[in-house]
Amino acid sequence: MTFAKLEELNAFLDKNPDATMMEILIPDVNGILRGKRIPPAEFETFFTKGVKSPASLSFCNCRGDFADELDLEIFRGDADQLLFPVADTLSSIGWLKSDTIQVLASFTELDRTPAFFDPRTVLKNALQPLYDLGYTAVVATEMEFYLIEEGDDALPKLKLSNVPGTNQPQSGIQYAMPEELWDNENFLEDVRVTCVEQNIPMTTVHSEFSPGQFELNLHHVADPVIACDHAVLFKRIIKGVARNHGSSASFMAKPFDDIAGCGLHIHFSLYDADGKNVFSTDSEAVPALSDQAKYAVGGLAETMDSAMAIFAPNANSYRRLVPGNYAPLTPNWGYNHRDVALRVPVSEDNDRRIEHRVAGADANPYLVMASIAAGIHYGITNKCVPDTMVAEYQEIEEEIITLPRQWPIALDKFQTDTILKDYLGKEFCDLFFEIRRSEWEEFSKRVSNIDYEWYLRSV
Repeated sequence: MTFAKLEELNAFLDKNPDATMMEILIPDVNGILRGKRIPPAEFETFFTKGVKSPASLSFCNCRGDFADELDLEIFRGDADQLLFPVADTLSSIGWLKSDTIQVLASFTELDRTPAFFDPRTVLKNALQPLYDLGYTAVVATEMEFYLIEEGDDALPKLKLSNVPGTNQPQSGIQYAMPEELWDNENFLEDVRVTCVEQNIPMTTVHSEFSPGQFELNLHHVADPVIACDHAVLFKRIIKGVARNHGSSASFMAKPFDDIAGCGLHIHFSLYDADGKNVFSTDSEAVPALSDQAKYAVGGLAETMDSAMAIFAPNANSYRRLVPGNYAPLTPNWGYNHRDVALRVPVSEDNDRRIEHRVAGADANPYLVMASIAAGIHYGITNKCVPDTMVAEYQEIEEEIITLPRQWPIALDKFQTDTILKDYLGKEFCDLFFEIRRSEWEEFSKRVSNIDYEWYLRSV
């Protein structure tokens, strides 16, 4: 694990001498950034010796509660462990009025060995088998989100542009409309500027296929761990900047029941020691896919069932997984086809890649990436042959549903699986299962307004 050196801190403080506090950001099991602030007197110690923190910080559920079912004996009474700053993540926080700065951090044991439960460690371990084959992974992420604002009751409402000359919200999808970008120019420009300040490689932005929805993409990088660092910090930027513009940003998988959900799409390529794309071949076929690429697709398809608890980690995640909602429901694959789970985009030989389109924007990108790396390695080493490819322009007449669409079923498949545990670590998988199952049990016993609306009068 590459941690920041004192020289990086000193160079940053030379340019930002008025820093008042430092936010230490730790991605938990859910991909939610948690942490604390330290004063300038503790900056140097943090960069040279680390700071202590209980491991339980990583094991909260999405409400910030602790799962009582966890066996704390493995944490030796929830003893302190160490946090160290991640290299090249120290930055200012453009949306705050104060001179507080931030840095991403990772957990280690007290002897400074990587902590098995840290999501960055889980991803690094899952990637190692691919690296052992002599491969390098180049990846990019795409995330969808909604801009929302305060509604008239307990529910939020979409932040929509008005019809020109009126106070009425613009109706319709407004897909890829420049006017949608114009109307949110100040927000988007502040996001862009903040990304430059924080060294986050933002690229394309467009309005998505639902009103009030946007997709912002990140440039590909040759280190999946760094790509996931970018992803979690990018979400933080979007949320932080939105606050400064009187709105909020939602990465929920399905925040509204009558429009599309939000996905996390990951593009994944492999290169050998000579810099040649492993997924390409000299064949004149379209697409020109190597055997390794087909095996990778086969492995991803074979492990997708078991990984759904990671791709769809919350109760709300499964509201996105409905027919006709632009979310994959079976592990199919195809060339230049956006209705499949595993898409092979139009590309040149050197950037041949697989686009994994299953995860929701609410998923932990480190764990999603780890599951993808696991599926690709498993497929290549076991020569998993995928089903017939969905051809370009082919209409999928009948949507086949094979992936779990209910949270407890997905959790059971994850818990009984043996393949992912070999890559992510059995100890971590057991902890992840207990945390998510505990949240499911808490969620399922709550009586919602839907219960009253559907049943109170009639039954």
